[in-house]
Amino acid sequence: MNTSTVLDLIAGREAAASAARDQLREQQAKLAAEVAAIDAELADLATTRQTLTKILADEVTASEPVVISESYQRILAVFTPERGALRAKDVCLALGIGTEPKDTEGIRAKLKRLVNRHILTESQPGLFTLTENRA
Repeated sequence: MNTSTVLDLIAGREAAASAARDQLREQQAKLAAEVAAIDAELADLATTRQTLTKILADEVTASEPVVISESYQRILAVFTPERGALRAKDVCLALGIGTEPKDTEGIRAKLKRLVNRHILTESQPGLFTLTENRA
């Protein structure tokens, strides 16, 4: 084998190695960008978890459950001892919103959530009142 052929073989190997290196560096850059995006998402999720944990801890340790949402406050304002037990449709009427199934089902879902939080009681299926200590 002559020197020229050997040098050509080396040059060919160098070109192949260089191309492989460049390809791997491109992949490395893409992976680094993906890792950075995932790290940012994880940081956001950690912040969200921390915030929600604090909010929930404050609410759970309160002497009585706190209702922060304005829509839930409006619903609770409808319940008075004088009114007695109400159905979802009654709450819709008191709030001045529609009584279509989509409206009543949305209110019913919120009423059920308030029952789960022991703010309302469902004395009979579909009949809601304030719990004893809130009335």
